Formats: sequence, structure tokens, C-alpha cells
Amino acid sequence: MAKSLDELNFINGVLNHLPIDSEEENYVRTVNNACFSLVKPTPITNPKLVCHSSAALQLLDLDDGSIDDHFIRCFAGNELIEGSKTAAHCYCGHQFGEFAGQLGDGAAIYLGEIINSKNEHWELQLKGAGKTPYSRDADGRKVLRSSLREFLCSEAMHNLGIPTTRAMTCIVGDDKVERDMFYNGNPKMESCSVISRVAQSFIRFGSFEIFKPLDRNSYRSGPSVGRHDILTNMTDYIIKSYFPSINDMEVSQCEKYKLFYKNVVINTAKLAAKWQAVGFVHGVLNTDNMSILGLTIDYGPFGFMDRFDFDHIPNTSDTNGRYRFRQQPEICLWNLSKFAETLQPLVPINELKDILNETYVDLYVNEYKNIMLQKFGLFKNVNEDNDDLVSDKTLTNEFLQTMTQVGGDYTNCFRTLSSLNLPGMASFETNLETLTRKLLFNSSTHDELMDFYQSYINSPMVQMKLILMSNFMEQLIDDKMVLQIMARLQHHQHIEELDPEQMENENRKLWTSWLKLYVNRLKHEVVDFKDDLLKLEEHDKKRKQIMNANNPRIILRNHLAENAIKKAESGDFNEARQLLKALTEPYADIPEYDQYTRKPSKLDSNLKLSCSS
Repeated sequence: MAKSLDELNFINGVLNHLPIDSEEENYVRTVNNACFSLVKPTPITNPKLVCHSSAALQLLDLDDGSIDDHFIRCFAGNELIEGSKTAAHCYCGHQFGEFAGQLGDGAAIYLGEIINSKNEHWELQLKGAGKTPYSRDADGRKVLRSSLREFLCSEAMHNLGIPTTRAMTCIVGDDKVERDMFYNGNPKMESCSVISRVAQSFIRFGSFEIFKPLDRNSYRSGPSVGRHDILTNMTDYIIKSYFPSINDMEVSQCEKYKLFYKNVVINTAKLAAKWQAVGFVHGVLNTDNMSILGLTIDYGPFGFMDRFDFDHIPNTSDTNGRYRFRQQPEICLWNLSKFAETLQPLVPINELKDILNETYVDLYVNEYKNIMLQKFGLFKNVNEDNDDLVSDKTLTNEFLQTMTQVGGDYTNCFRTLSSLNLPGMASFETNLETLTRKLLFNSSTHDELMDFYQSYINSPMVQMKLILMSNFMEQLIDDKMVLQIMARLQHHQHIEELDPEQMENENRKLWTSWLKLYVNRLKHEVVDFKDDLLKLEEHDKKRKQIMNANNPRIILRNHLAENAIKKAESGDFNEARQLLKALTEPYADIPEYDQYTRKPSKLDSNLKLSCSS
């Protein structure tokens, strides 16, 4: 194990293989015919380590003993690591469905690529380390609020088993920058912060969009239009570096490009399924925030759902709800279609679209179904054509629909299911009643649900649709979103007519109805040994182990992150470090972390986020 930064084995592959901007002065500009611009980090004053991830350090053969003043200064951007060559990456992107032209690393700075003792390839970045040629009107800084959220979520996602970029350090300085968090005319000064990020690669869909010709809708184009030589070189390099099994195949180069694209489709479909299964909403699924390796990348106004909501929108900037929870799989599909367009000079577009259409939906549906079966502790598949049992799809949909109606806490409701013993085991009926009470406890109160619906109705997405509905209802009668909103409004009216006791009684009926479906599925699981208590107990133990390995106890809830941020902003880093520790063991039953498992209070449920960072 290397114990100091200066022992790291830098190779800096992308800078050796992809074109670098010839202009070395650091000013905002359009960067033509290049993938990177050389740029130095801007130091911060009096850097202090807020927290670090020991597990992420190990990726680079570092450990806690590697942390000293030099280490902190390097990851604050104040000093350079020996062998490092710093640069910013040029990319474009479709933002909220419209091509935005050149974007690039406006606050992130590449430090280099490292080969560790296991011969693994890791790219190292700083985020928030100052201006680059891609900063546009921004200052290249990130504030502690957004940096700590990204740091904590990167490590939380990894420990949940979801592919992600990693975060090694979060460092804060004495410098302040002005931020208007909700863009409402109330700016304040916030502390500058820098995080270090690690991934096999930070190349994204938008990296390929620098070659995009003039877009007919936005009238923007990429800065390297027509440079098919750079596109070919970049794609060949990516395949060789990150998809070696494809590179080693004895097939034509065109076939390799198609296999590369198919791999990106596969990885993205699997990632989307994992997001949906854990209740994670990215918030800004632009093409520039989509990794070619199927990693969760660029954590901004993300959110893990507390109360289940198909239309959960963590980002106040997403006024149309484009990136709401239920839309994520479809948006990933749309982004993949845009990625296919970038490869047209290498592969006929119809062949790429065929790959997408033949691969994505079926793979996503199957991956999601398999994860959900594990969350329910079921081993046997039941298809739609079974007349005796509820199918896998219907069981899942009915569970989600029940949570919608009762305002159930997504994480806690799933986790409680493993407390139910199999039918035929001792005290099953008593056990079933206990589970019902737990599910009711993790449902919303009457006041909480009324507050939620008021917030939902007042959201820009719903308000805009209501205005359209008042004027063009006949034309919108078959609009999917309109039908969804109408159903929600009807349920709101129904809840409004109930008193708290009536609502709890109704919630009990809803949970009891779903549990009957679930218990029948459990009976089907053990039908061959229903009278063999030993086999029942063995199966029950195995089932609960799988459930508890797929239903986390702890997620990065907004109010937990907010509490850690507020304390860190006042100079107390202990809560951030304790929360990080809990997030590294999200599936374990550790009493010390009970405080992180509770659903948020009424006040905490109303926390909002934006793209401000």
C-alpha cells in the first residue's frame, strides 16, 4: 500500500490520446476541436478536512495514514500531486430536452489517471476548484451545502450497491461566494468547498455531443462539428481502455462500435432499474449527466423518496416534472437515443436504434422485476397468465399503489416486510398483525397527507396542467399526465372528507388487502414443504437474508443531509462523519444508527432543493 500521494502511479491516458486545446490561458471561451483544456486549480484559504471516505482512499492504495497537511492542500487544489496533469473536459448536453451546446467541466478539474496495485484504472477529479474555460457565467466554485451532499450520496450509493462515481474527500475553506439557493432574489454568502471524486472514467454521453451539427430546435451546435477523426479516435480509445473484451474481439471496427453502444444501453438500463428499486431520483438527467459506464454521476438536486410518490420531483428547477421519479426509465431511453445520434458517423443510425429498441425496455423490465422479487423475498416467478395468483408485476404495482394512497414511507415499508414469518410457522397470525401495525406506523397521518397534497397541487407542474385543463380539456382527455393528476386530485378530495380515525381505518383495509395477495404468494413459495417446519424455517431464514440485503434500513434522507450540513457550516464536522459511517452499512441492523431510520417530521418533509451549488 502506498502511504503518500507522491507515490501514486499516474498515467494520464486521456490527455495522451485525446486532443488538448492549444490555448493555455484560462478564460471562458468556445473550445474547438479539443476534448480537454489544460487548467490549474484555484487555491482556497485555510482548507480544512470535513470528512473523508477510507474505502474510496483504498481505490488509490491510500489509507487514513496518508492524510496530512500536504494531502489536504492537494485535495483543496492548493498544491499539485507529483505526476498529476490538470485539465478540464469539454462536453455538450441536452438540458431539459433541448440541446444546450458547449457545457464542459465548469467547476471540475481532472487531476490525472492512476493505476493501483491491483492494476485497476482510476480517474481522479476535484470539483469546486475554480474557474475553467467552461465555467460560463459561474465562478467555478461549489459551496459546502452542495459538496457535502454529493460526497455523502456518492458513498451512500456505492454501499447500496448502485454503480456510482466515488468521493474521497470533502474540504472547506474560509473563502465565501454568493449563492441564491432558490433563485428567488435572496442570495447569501456561503463557504467554498472542494470534493475529490474517483471513477474509472468521467466521460459521458455529452462528451460525444461536441461533434453535433446545428440543432434545428435550439440553433446550437457542438464546438467540433465535422471532426469525425476525433470522434473515431475517442471512441476507439474508450473501447480499448474501458471495454477491453470488445476491443479483443476479432470483428470489424463497425461491429465493435455497435457492441460498445449495446454495452452502454445495457449498463444504463440496469442502472435505471436500481434507481427505481431504491427510490432514488437523480433530479437532472441531462445527457451531460449520463455516464458511458452506467455510473450515477453528478449529484445535484437529487433525492431519495421518503413518502412514496410516483411524481416525486426533488429539483425545484424542474418545473415541468421532466425528471420526476416515474419518468426516469423513459428519460434514460431518450438520452440513449441522443447518444446513438452522436455515433452516426461510425454506425448507421437505424442499426443503433434497432439495438436500443431490442435491448433497453426488456432488459430494464426484467432487471427491475428481479430486484423487486428480492425485495419481497420471493423466488418463484408468476406471470400475468396465472389465474390463481397475483403476478409479479401486479404485486409490485399494487404495493406501490397502496403506498401512494396511504402515504407510505418507501424505505421503511419495504424493510418491515422481512419481519413477517412464512405461513405455517408459529404465531403467523399474530406476526401478520404486527406487520400491519408497522406498515400503518410508516404511513402518513391525515395532516401529513393533506400537507403533501397541498404541496403537490401548488407545484408548477400541476398548476401548468390545471391551466391547460381549464381551457383545453377535450384535447387533453387522453393525456397520460392529465389522467394521473385527475386521479391524485380525486384521492385528495376523498382524504379531505375523512377524519383521522376514518383514514387510519381505511389505511388498514388497504394494507390488509395487499397483504392477502402477498401471503398467497408466500404460500405458493412453500407449497411443496408447507408441513415441514424445519424446511419452512430454513426457507424463511434465507428469504429474510435476501430481503434485508435488498431493502436498506438507511438512506440519505434530505433532512439527515441538511442536519449534517448545518452543523458543518457552523464548524462541527462530527455529524457529517457519523452520518457517513451509518451510510456505509445501510443494510445492517445496528441500534447505534436507529436515529437515521425514522421517517421525517412534518417540517422536514418540506425541504426543497435546486440546481444552485
